[in-house]
Amino acid sequence: MLKIYVYGYINQIASSRRLEREAQRNVEMMWLVQRLAPDFKTIADFRKDNGPPIRAACRQFVALCRKLDLFTHAVAAIDGSKFKAVNSRDKNFTKAKLKTRIEQVEASIERYLAAVETADRHEGELAQAKSVRLKEKIAALREQMQALRDLEPVVQAAPDQQLSLTDPDARSMATSGRRSGLVGYNVQTAVDAKHHLIVAHEVTNVGNDRDQLANMAGQAKGAMGVEALEALADRGYFSGEEVLACGPLGVTPILPKPLTSRAKANGRFGKQDFIYNAQDNTYRCPAGEDLTWRYTTLKDGMTLHAFWTSKCGGCRMKAECTTGKERRIYRWEHEAVIDAMQERLDRKPGAMRIRRATVEHPFGTLKAWMGATHFKMKTLEKVKTEMSLHVLAYNLKRVIAILGPGPLMEAMRA
Repeated sequence: MLKIYVYGYINQIASSRRLEREAQRNVEMMWLVQRLAPDFKTIADFRKDNGPPIRAACRQFVALCRKLDLFTHAVAAIDGSKFKAVNSRDKNFTKAKLKTRIEQVEASIERYLAAVETADRHEGELAQAKSVRLKEKIAALREQMQALRDLEPVVQAAPDQQLSLTDPDARSMATSGRRSGLVGYNVQTAVDAKHHLIVAHEVTNVGNDRDQLANMAGQAKGAMGVEALEALADRGYFSGEEVLACGPLGVTPILPKPLTSRAKANGRFGKQDFIYNAQDNTYRCPAGEDLTWRYTTLKDGMTLHAFWTSKCGGCRMKAECTTGKERRIYRWEHEAVIDAMQERLDRKPGAMRIRRATVEHPFGTLKAWMGATHFKMKTLEKVKTEMSLHVLAYNLKRVIAILGPGPLMEAMRA
């Protein structure tokens, strides 16, 4: 049964009904499964009921790649991409979506009521038939309105105040396109920078990547069997706590820090324009003054040190720096790990280009294989199984291209 699925996913056939037909007519498939021809329900049940073993088979193939010394280059690129679930956008509800849809239905009812009044002023069978049709539409819209009203307490009671009717685990997620999004899952991958093999993957229904850096880097390091790993990621993964957590794992992260300063956006100096002096524990401002430590505070669970100088009032550059009495700079207690990471990125200006060339191509390949609908299974656990089959097929095809089928078969037998 696993042979059927691996063959199917390599050849972009994920449907159990199509796999049933292939087993009956495809000579390659007949040879592979020794002329067995299971029906689609048996094929579908195997995938549904054997999630953990299938995911273990995917991990075992990565372990085989490690034994074949395909991970000698201890660099991995990490990225996430949104994949569509079976759930459509019309079957996904949030508080904002419910409010918008209720308003749309109310507007439609008012429009149809006005049309009924207009039809009632006319005589004849045609006007009467039109009035009946409009009243039926109004009744249907009122039923829809009641159904939406009934969903409001359900959405309110949900942990993340979101409800998906077809796939309960699917979530609405923003994409890079303006005012666009999809209902689906966030797939995380760590890809080997030398051979572009997917060494670790994870499926989540959280729409952002902020809390995934240490998790994915740790999985990649374990899968590759290296003592130290260099992990490349984009700015969507930036989190001070995640960067700090990579240290004990033996992972060296390289990713840019996002520019979120309102001061910089408004044309004033940003924090990056202030130079920190570790020996004196001071900041040097663009005007040449030293900002000294004043106090320590706790914000969002992070210990921050506040720095400022009392000379801002008479500074000629004050308008370019702050609108307040003085410019205050806050420094995290572990800011040194962020500074060290920025220094690594400055020393490797091509790191982000390597990341794009490494990790984005597998996503494009997988989405092309999966087609417009992406996932076919429902709920997070089953989607994880489906993704593992795709990753296994992708890695198998890559290793065949790298080593050839003969050496790979010998390694599998050994």
